[in-house]
Amino acid sequence: MTSDCRSDVELLAAFRTNPELIGALYERHADAVYRFLSRRAGPNAAEDLASEVFVAALGARKRVFPHKSGSALPWLYGIASNVLRAHLRQANRLGRGQPEMGVDWEAVDARLDAQALRSQLREVIGVLSAKERDILLLVAWDGLTVTEAADALGMSKVAARTRLHRARQRAQAVLSSTGRPSAAQPCQPRGELT
Repeated sequence: MTSDCRSDVELLAAFRTNPELIGALYERHADAVYRFLSRRAGPNAAEDLASEVFVAALGARKRVFPHKSGSALPWLYGIASNVLRAHLRQANRLGRGQPEMGVDWEAVDARLDAQALRSQLREVIGVLSAKERDILLLVAWDGLTVTEAADALGMSKVAARTRLHRARQRAQAVLSSTGRPSAAQPCQPRGELT
């Protein structure tokens, strides 16, 4: 754990003029950024991509404004999304392809702890648009609020809520058509009503 006891808000404010604070941000948030990237690009690429995120954060430090949640993660996830998009574009240009739908399915299996649900989850994720999938994963998997996810994806809170609602409806429709029961309240974000 980081020896810097300042809040993320205080840390980001000081980071603008003190680039050496990237170490404290890295200690505090590298694992979450790695998990975010690993689920989308696979574990092999995630380490290098996570490093790129923190290099990009260092370059963008003068433009950072702390999120009202008090967390640096929405800002870092936004940078991670940009790094990931560039990585996937480059992989496509070089003919290497990309991980299936940008999701590390081994991590999905481990998280669900049930091989039988894999095909249903693939089917649900497969019907979502990339933007719906991104918002759903940020809220359900990464634990962001809708507001934080909206900031990370560079969209308005209203657009994020709409996309999340649409993603949940489409996921519910797929689950209903496969005869799979759904949870009464799927992926409710912490601290916000949707």
